Amino acid sequence: MRDLGDIRVEIDQVDKEILNLFNKRMELACQVAEYKIATGKKVYDKEREDAKLEKLSSYVDDDFSEQAVKELYTQIMSISRKKQFAILQERGVSFDTGFTQVDNFDFSDAIVCFQGVQGAYSQLAMLAFFDDEMKDSFHVDLWRDAMEAISTGKADYAVLPIENSLAGSIEENFDLLSEYNVAIIGEQILKVDHALLGVKGATINDIKTVYSHPKAIAQCENYIRKYHIDWDVKNLRNTAMSAQKIQDDGDKTQAAIGSKYNAVLYNLDILEESIQDDKNNETRFIIVSKDKKYKKSADKISLCLEISHEPGSLYRILSNLIFNGINMNRIESRPIKGVNWQYRFFIDIDGNLNDEAVRNALTGLKEECVSIRVLGNY
Repeated sequence: MRDLGDIRVEIDQVDKEILNLFNKRMELACQVAEYKIATGKKVYDKEREDAKLEKLSSYVDDDFSEQAVKELYTQIMSISRKKQFAILQERGVSFDTGFTQVDNFDFSDAIVCFQGVQGAYSQLAMLAFFDDEMKDSFHVDLWRDAMEAISTGKADYAVLPIENSLAGSIEENFDLLSEYNVAIIGEQILKVDHALLGVKGATINDIKTVYSHPKAIAQCENYIRKYHIDWDVKNLRNTAMSAQKIQDDGDKTQAAIGSKYNAVLYNLDILEESIQDDKNNETRFIIVSKDKKYKKSADKISLCLEISHEPGSLYRILSNLIFNGINMNRIESRPIKGVNWQYRFFIDIDGNLNDEAVRNALTGLKEECVSIRVLGNY
């Protein structure tokens, strides 16, 4: 048996030889980049890479080594592409995001819409984000109506919930972001504090039917199951609409789950406060516009990607973030309509569209994705 120290010395020597060859390969990759810049050819050549992997793996004679060779050279070619993308970026060949940088936003003439009736959490998020800067606001029935309002120019901005810390994502709004050509220009985190609201003089013992938005009901599921399993729980479009219904019906056996603000707005009694299961419950709202602008101080980027439906494609795409040192803090998948079992990815990353690392990563993503869209930098 050979001495371990002797073996390691030999491994170190082999590693040096590998590194020398790797450096030579990267020099050749730079020459390839210069050629592709001059000729306008794309960096990512899938057919060439697939053929190369098949040829290299044919040089070994067992299944383990074949897979190992494919993994190794998939990484090497991925690194090579990242180097070429960086060179393209240096030469001014980059992905045009369509966004314009501004120092700040002027909301003094802004008209803002939100989904739901007066008192909806979307309205509270709107008031928190815009404060007193906006000119006017109005509400719409559906989230799609809000998208239509900014697309047609009836509103300058719309406020939409996108995810809740307890109940998860608002899937419909992710689909709407992919459907409408709009931009996210900001976000507002709103603490969700649900109360049980009834008509004046009602008590909890009177209640038989409770109305609210499905997500709000989900956020109070443990409370309902533990204390009031006999309630008939029904869905409505939003919490404020539920409170409005309780006021309109005037029925002591009905209650709504909504914010305490709705009790004042619709002249209701608060039968119980803070009934949400998670007392740290928060909802993230996005502010969208048809104008693609971002502030110089923006530090979060939202992307929408479609990638090829094949093994390793998501890993290959995300490597553009890894090699550029970019942190991904969220990923969400949604089915692509009309194509069974294929998905669109929504990704949030840290950074600004003016950052060199971000520009490098976007250049690579543009080449390697089936499609990519920057949803916003905020």
